[in-house]
Amino acid sequence: MRPDPVHNGAFAQALLAPEQPPPDGLTSRDGHIPTRRFAVYRNNVVVSLVDAMASIFPTVQNLVGEDFFRAMARLYVTGHPPTSPLLFTYGKSLPTFLETFAPAADLPFLPDVARVERLWLDAYHAADTRPLDPAALAQVRTDELAGIRFTPHSATRLAQFSHAAGTIVRRDRATLPLDGVNPMASETVLLTRPDCDPAIEVLPAGGAAFFQALLSGAPLGEACFAAQHMQGDIPALIGLTLSSGAFSSIHLPNDTKQEGDRP
Repeated sequence: MRPDPVHNGAFAQALLAPEQPPPDGLTSRDGHIPTRRFAVYRNNVVVSLVDAMASIFPTVQNLVGEDFFRAMARLYVTGHPPTSPLLFTYGKSLPTFLETFAPAADLPFLPDVARVERLWLDAYHAADTRPLDPAALAQVRTDELAGIRFTPHSATRLAQFSHAAGTIVRRDRATLPLDGVNPMASETVLLTRPDCDPAIEVLPAGGAAFFQALLSGAPLGEACFAAQHMQGDIPALIGLTLSSGAFSSIHLPNDTKQEGDRP
């Protein structure tokens, strides 16, 4: 099959429109229109995109079942063609699609689950950066602690959800049961990549304000004040700052040298 370059746009459009015939200008070597071969090729393209969706959103698939997911994904694929040759970037609009997908209306938390899975993959593919050595904080003088600032790790993601999407994804990917999880409980989720794989941390009280402050460049003292206002456990949040891999370096007040980058 050889599409005329003039008709490449029509060729791509016809791939995701099963009701359309092969595009004009598409012929086989014998000069005939390869309707059956194009149908096979079209199906292979759709199946590959559905497979990509299943690998990107495994928890969504587990929640709704494989048959339901693949049927839903086919509908999504036909209306949302890829805009990049990199398949791991595909499916960014699935959460919005799910918000108005009537057959999944009884699972209102599903869009947020898809958002967490999308963030997980974005964190996985973020640039390689060495996480902050927890010992770096021990080198800071006590009178300077309130003024230090943290440089976010390239893989760090922070998001607030109306549902328990972080807990659902974390437990599902660890093959743990979802018994006792209230899917309607709101959560703030911190995604990091301390090792090779991203980690999902559901933040405790005050955690959202604390990490929002640090990630926006506020000094540690301001972040602690914000968390304290929300009744956060300050020592636990500082411990999570150092152990989670959310940051790559620290710097002192009026100091441009990155503590985490020093030998």
